[in-house]
Amino acid sequence: MSADKQVVTGAAPLTLTLEPINAAASLRDQAYARLKQAIAETDIYRSRDEIRLDEKELTEKLGVSRTPVREAMTLLEQEGFLRTVPRRGVYILRKTRQEVVEMIYMWAALESMAARLATQRASNDDIARLRHMFSDFNDTTPSDHIEEYSEANIMFHQSLVELSKSPIIVDTIKNIFMHVRAIRRMTIAQSDRASRSIVDHMRIIEALEQRDTERVEQLVRQHSIDLALFVEANCDFLD
Repeated sequence: MSADKQVVTGAAPLTLTLEPINAAASLRDQAYARLKQAIAETDIYRSRDEIRLDEKELTEKLGVSRTPVREAMTLLEQEGFLRTVPRRGVYILRKTRQEVVEMIYMWAALESMAARLATQRASNDDIARLRHMFSDFNDTTPSDHIEEYSEANIMFHQSLVELSKSPIIVDTIKNIFMHVRAIRRMTIAQSDRASRSIVDHMRIIEALEQRDTERVEQLVRQHSIDLALFVEANCDFLD
């Protein structure tokens, strides 16, 4: 396996970062929201090792009984984020390489339409904030600060979708984003993708500033298609 494709094995087990929830609202809904956010922020593709959720540990971290935690995990399993293995427990569900590729193509369709709408609905200040996200990398190479750039990259895509001001697109893309985010984080340091990524982002921002609807839609779609092609060709650790 090449360095670009290498996945850490035998690393320290991944654990979810959780805080106790407020009993003033629905315990199940809060447990669901906290667990879902924790999964989204966990690098689930870092290792081939399966990530098992310990129900007792979750109840202790969240400060609630097992019932709302179980109900929350049932909802997350229905949404495709968890899977139950009889007599073994509940695990975070990773997608296969083909599933990830298909999800990225779906992301490409939704994000490119969001970008199109952003040219019509976003304010100049909204678009300026996108450019500001990368101001720290103007005089440096993204690969020299890969962790910081990775977070800026993820924030850029999330913010771009939100600039559509379309609640339906934002809501539809949320579950896809949880997996695409993890893959973007895994691949951004490979094959100098960070340097190419920031060039793409600047072109997208310029098209938004010019309110060039057709160009921004094409640029955003191709940006994600390029990620899908890279994953298909290089990410054998997903199989």
